[in-house]
Amino acid sequence: MITDVRVPLEHQQPYGTAYGQMLEKVRYEGAYPTRERAEEAVRLVLSGLGRQLTGDERVDLAACLPLEAARVLTAQIPDTQPLTGWAFVKDLAARSGASLATIRWDTGSVFAAVAAHAGPDLITRILHQLPTGYALLFGRAELTPAA
Repeated sequence: MITDVRVPLEHQQPYGTAYGQMLEKVRYEGAYPTRERAEEAVRLVLSGLGRQLTGDERVDLAACLPLEAARVLTAQIPDTQPLTGWAFVKDLAARSGASLATIRWDTGSVFAAVAAHAGPDLITRILHQLPTGYALLFGRAELTPAA
């Protein structure tokens, strides 16, 4: 579990209800054995997404998420060069030391919960902003225009 090491676990504040529900959704979607494992995935994936999103989509997504999740997303400075969906997964794997398969699983589990909070219209806007490859991570078909 990723925690603030300066505060003993027994003295940390409990999650807000909405964040706890989000963690339970991620735990269910990802079949994680513990809430702590689900929270690790949420923190890793939302941090990565926070490095990719800019503008109104970033602000609107943060407004839809539980406060704890929004803080993780907005604590990141957006990268100057956005990553494709596959490069996003590889970047998270390199940062965490986990396998590509594990990170792909984590990303899908977290993005399912994010999509539930954001709704289809905002997710569509986000997908239009991001490079190719993110639609599949959000559980959508990756459509390309006909030539």
